[in-house]
Amino acid sequence: MPDYYQDDLALVHDSGFAFHGNRCAPGILELLEPVRRRDGVVLELGCGSGSLTGHLLDAGHRVIATDGSPAMLARARTRLPAADLRRLVLPADRLPAVDAVVGVGHVLNYLDDEESVTRTVTAIADALRPGGVLAIDVIDLGWLDDWRNMTSLARVNEEWAVFSRPVATGRRRMVQEMTTFVRSADASWRRSDERHENVLLDVAGLVAVLERHGMTAGKRTSFGSERLPTGLFAVVGQK
Repeated sequence: MPDYYQDDLALVHDSGFAFHGNRCAPGILELLEPVRRRDGVVLELGCGSGSLTGHLLDAGHRVIATDGSPAMLARARTRLPAADLRRLVLPADRLPAVDAVVGVGHVLNYLDDEESVTRTVTAIADALRPGGVLAIDVIDLGWLDDWRNMTSLARVNEEWAVFSRPVATGRRRMVQEMTTFVRSADASWRRSDERHENVLLDVAGLVAVLERHGMTAGKRTSFGSERLPTGLFAVVGQK
């Protein structure tokens, strides 16, 4: 898997794009309330710089927060120095036995191919203890049908700028070409470029995989009262 979210993009994402975790947190916390009451352990996949992690900890959950990006984990450690933060690369690394699995960074879409996704979804189902809860977001094949999802983005402030251009490379794949500029201490600007490849998924098919592995699961348009973009779905289930 490529080294996504290196230092500069991690900084920009932490500073300007933590709103998704904040918006999804209330709905996820409601889904996880039975887990909190029995003092269960929550495994967070793709924690990034810790926006959702902070909400989970503040609500009293025991959390293992994971990400594949060392730069993102470094930012999460700064934000949440007492948190249990670990590097985890899917599908290679084994998942611990837990009472819930959550994630709001469409982490499954960052895997190399559908076989890797199926392996990871199976591992998630196997890692959940009886009564365990799943709540993750996934980009569906329908993402490409909404022109707003394929519009270039530009955001600029005094400390950084980011430019992103999405390109469909087939019905089931998308590439995000991202360029960041970050102001250095001497007031010069440092440029970094990343190319993020995402596999688009049949979310109904993922639900079927979960159900074959002992879970009751469904595809939703939100975790709670928040509004997800067209083509981004919440997969919610219980073992």
